This record gives sequence, structure tokens and C-alpha cells, in this order.
Amino acid sequence: MHQHKNTPIPANIVDKVLAKYQIEDLNEATIREIVSIVNDIEEESGEKFIRMEMGVPGLMPSEVGTNAEIEALKNGMASKYPMLEGIKSLKHEASRFVKAFMNLEVSPEGCVPTVGSMQGSYANFLVTGKLFEEKDTILFIDPGFPVQKQQLDVLGYNYESFDVYNYRGEALREKLESYFSTGKIASVIYSNPNNPTWVCFTETELKIIGELATKYDVVVIEDLAYFAMDFRQDLSKPFEAPYQSSVGHFTDNYVLLISSSKAFSYAGQRTGMMCISDSLYKRRYENLEKRFGLEQYGQVLVARVLYSLSSGTCHSAQYALSAMLKAANDGEFKFLDEIREYGERGRLMKELFTGNGFNIIYDKDMDEPLADGFYFTVAYGNMSGGELLKEMLYYGVSAITLGKTGSKQEGLRACVSQTGQERFVELKERLSAFDKNYS
Repeated sequence: MHQHKNTPIPANIVDKVLAKYQIEDLNEATIREIVSIVNDIEEESGEKFIRMEMGVPGLMPSEVGTNAEIEALKNGMASKYPMLEGIKSLKHEASRFVKAFMNLEVSPEGCVPTVGSMQGSYANFLVTGKLFEEKDTILFIDPGFPVQKQQLDVLGYNYESFDVYNYRGEALREKLESYFSTGKIASVIYSNPNNPTWVCFTETELKIIGELATKYDVVVIEDLAYFAMDFRQDLSKPFEAPYQSSVGHFTDNYVLLISSSKAFSYAGQRTGMMCISDSLYKRRYENLEKRFGLEQYGQVLVARVLYSLSSGTCHSAQYALSAMLKAANDGEFKFLDEIREYGERGRLMKELFTGNGFNIIYDKDMDEPLADGFYFTVAYGNMSGGELLKEMLYYGVSAITLGKTGSKQEGLRACVSQTGQERFVELKERLSAFDKNYS
């Protein structure tokens, strides 16, 4: 590595902070550890980083939501326990939302609020892992959200994963089938658009996943954390094509996780939705009866698992989400207009990186260039992800390595949400200094 002379952040400060954390290879650092490291360097140096490590909304929440929540609090909702299955208006609007923006029919009964999508994945992992004696493994189509694997560590469940990089299109069928045909896979999870790469599965790929899920009786958990944020097409008109694509058009074995964090900039209130297909919600499993005293998937999920985990979801926040979904369904709240800024930032930031010697790793969906959005992935020369992240710290730029996400590629995930366009000149200067030093 080069000597760190005249870097934007004094080298001795970066060295000192890294020594304190004692993480040999930053490829092993968690997102939150990187956040702490960067906070410390910023504090010691007085320099502000271009922060690209954490996927947090960078926009104000919609007043549609906050006003409805304030109203609910004024009406005394804080003193009342919420129903486990969610307030009626939210269930109704969530069912409408799935119809309006995905063209899927899920009845209100199967639309249940959770404490963020994180709780949705945790609860469904817990239940799917107990549907059949022999099916004890959850499969990740990676790269993915590292904390979901942590959830399985907490549960003590087995999981397998593969990097989708080399298995796009028809190649996905054979790869998936090699796992499903073992008879061990209980459920499969992926995010679409994908965190960390912003890959979006094509209809062909979703059809493959759906057909195999039906054939092998595997539950698909479709994580829509970045709902309708594939800005290559306009998905913003309710009850009009094009729609957010979904595996739900190709199988009945699905659970949708719909987050309010990014699409509605409502991350702080920890409210998401899980929408379970009608047939899965009502389906009965002998093994669930043995384990939980109830045999119906939806009942076990709500009356046993969610009850145990948190006894429902924040009462006032449910009113916020209900109001935002209703306004979106009625065409009054153009939620995608508010977040299109992320796509614009993504486009410009990618140009700054590629103009300074970096390359985009996951760059295409089959033959179509990737959408510009919340995340993108970069590599530099033949540096490993851990090396690249460490070197970038001296230049006041932070990200996370792909290693933690289940990707087999060497590089970084960059998130655009915390960097407004007013800092792009600074970013350009820093990347250019980096490139001069390493090219």
C-alpha cells in the first residue's frame, strides 16, 4: 500500500482509531462498527466524511404519515394495546396497496404490521423453519442484508447462500434446483431491488423462482425494502401498469415484506407490513400443530410468534402507515416523486466513481444497464474489499464491504442517501486524489 502522505484525513488519526477497534480486516466489520469508526475519525479530525456506509433515509418523512400519527397520539392511542393482527384500516389499505402497485390479490386478513420488515423476516424464518421435520434450512439468494443471517444465528437455524452474480436468467433455475432438490430448504429469501447491489430480478427470473417454489413446496420471502424504486420505469401510478414485479404472480407460496423505511422515509417508527398469500395464510401444517398447538400458518405467525416477540406493532405508527398507504392508493400521495432524488444521486455518483478509476461490479440486469438508485457497488483495481475500505477512510469516504453481504466479489457497497448533491464537488476531489495516489 502507498504511504498516506497529504491525505484529506490526517493518517495518524485514522491509524489511531483503527488501532482502537482492533479489526484486522475491515471485511469483517459490521455496518454499525464502521459507523462508529467513522464517527470517531470525524470527531478527532473535525472533517466530515462522505458517508456511504449506512442505508438510512436522507429525506424528511411525509407529513401524511406524521400528521396521522400525531392525531392518533392525541386521541389516546398510546394507552391502548394494538390488536396483534393490526388495525383494520391498515389491513384494508395494505391489501389495496398490493393490488394498486403490484397487481396482486392478498386479502386484508393476511396483511399484518410488524416492527419493521426486520421483524417480518424474523417471524417468517421462525415459522418456515418448523413447517416440516426434514426442512431445516433457509436459503439466501445473495448478496443480501447481513442482519438477516444474524437473525438465523440467533434462532439457531441452518442457512445456505449463493452469490447470484454468475446465475442470472436461465442459469438461476439449475442453481436454485440444486438446493431445493435436496429436500432441506424450508424457505428462500431475496430483496428486489437488491440490497446491496441494486440488481432487480427480471420477470423470467421471478417466474423460475416461483415455479420451483411450487414444485418443491418452498416458501418465498420477498423482501421489498426498496418498494418500486427501480426508476427505469414509472411504477408510481396506482392500479395502472407497469407494476412492481413480484414472485407472487408465479406461485402461491409467498410472503411479501413491505417496508416503510425507504419508500416512505419512515424508518424511525419501525413499522412494516408482511402480506402473506391467501393460500399460505390459511394452509395447515401438522408440524405446526405439534410445535405450537395451532396448525394454520397465519394463525401461528400472528397469535403465537408475533405475540411472543412484541405483542403487536406500535399503535400510533400503524395510523401513520395506514394514512400513507391510503393516500398512495388514492393517487394523492406520490411517494415515488419524493424519493426519485435517490436515483438522480445514484446516477451522478456512479459517474464520479467511474471517472476516477473505479468500476461498477454488479452493472447489468441481463442485458439492461442497472437502475440508478439507493445503492451501487464499486471496485478499484485488484484491491480486496477490506483493503479498499481501509484506504478510502484516509480520503474521507466510507462504505461497507461486499464480504458481509454474501457476495463473492471484492469491492464496496455505496449508499447514496446521506450525500446531498451539494457535496459532490468534495466527493470528486477526494476520489480524484485517491485515484492519483493508487493508479
